[in-house]
Amino acid sequence: MKTRVRLTAALLAVGALGLTACESIQEAGGGGAAAPAGSAPTDTVQLNQGSDISIEVVTHGQASDPFWSVVKRGVDDAAAATGATVSYSAPATFDMVQMSQLIDAAVAKSPDGLVVSVPDYDALKGSLDAATAAGIPIITINSGSDVFKEIGALTHIGQDETIAGRGAGARLAENGATNVMCINQEVGNASLDARCNGAKEAMEEAGGTLTVQQVNLNDQAGAQQTISAALQADSSIDAVLALGPTGAAPALAAVQQLGSDLQLATFDLSPDVLDAIEAGTMSFAIDQQQYLQGYLPIEFMKLYLTNLNTVGGGEAVLTGPGFVTQDNAAQIKELSANGTR
Repeated sequence: MKTRVRLTAALLAVGALGLTACESIQEAGGGGAAAPAGSAPTDTVQLNQGSDISIEVVTHGQASDPFWSVVKRGVDDAAAATGATVSYSAPATFDMVQMSQLIDAAVAKSPDGLVVSVPDYDALKGSLDAATAAGIPIITINSGSDVFKEIGALTHIGQDETIAGRGAGARLAENGATNVMCINQEVGNASLDARCNGAKEAMEEAGGTLTVQQVNLNDQAGAQQTISAALQADSSIDAVLALGPTGAAPALAAVQQLGSDLQLATFDLSPDVLDAIEAGTMSFAIDQQQYLQGYLPIEFMKLYLTNLNTVGGGEAVLTGPGFVTQDNAAQIKELSANGTR
């Protein structure tokens, strides 16, 4: 049985502290500062003081993916630490229709909280609106840093992809790159577009250029051939930027097949990426510490539900970017073997 404590509107007086709050378990509530955009004001807040908290996690990435498996590990570890009942679901492939349906199914369970990635807000807006209308507090993770306020989420946990992209582009330029090919493996993913666009901005500021090459990672051999063909068609390309480990694999294979010495970098980590960095066949990877994107929202959600704590002061909680290079790859590799990096 969940024990609930009712707080009066006097809690809203702490708004001067600049904190943010979102809708509570059953009714929209204030506490801290003004409620996020999209939430409805109310004169009471209900807090869950029990340990039987249920949280639904819906992402666009499969737990079998090397990146998302680390997110899932964070979710599982936080569930064990908090005692919350947490369910993780994701579409079989990058499919916004299926993801929207999964969010609908999660909302139908009437959970105490919803954690969700938002790679395409327009496609998911109806389902997210339904969660808000049901009074379910939301925390966005990984993708959605540009829309979490509009959603009315408590906070967003992840990295600013434009900032991360600019960091990648700047480092490539510092290493001598003048013409970069950015590999996009998920067409329609706003976060991946932001990575390429940020890198392009940094490259152009350094006097270089960047073009985008789309690939279909459901066909790894075909993706490698597409990258190889693009590199052969434009010999001025001197760097390749992948947007994730699954995109880095065919890019690395293509570069090695051609015997090229051009720079290769990627976002996010995997055993193969760390091996390549340690061996010097890949220049660097941008690490957004995705374990935190799984772990922190469960902790933050429980703190909100039990104590009306909010984090971020209305801004996103950044987990990156950080750089993994040959200097620190061995250390990160050891942590990655534990499933936490």
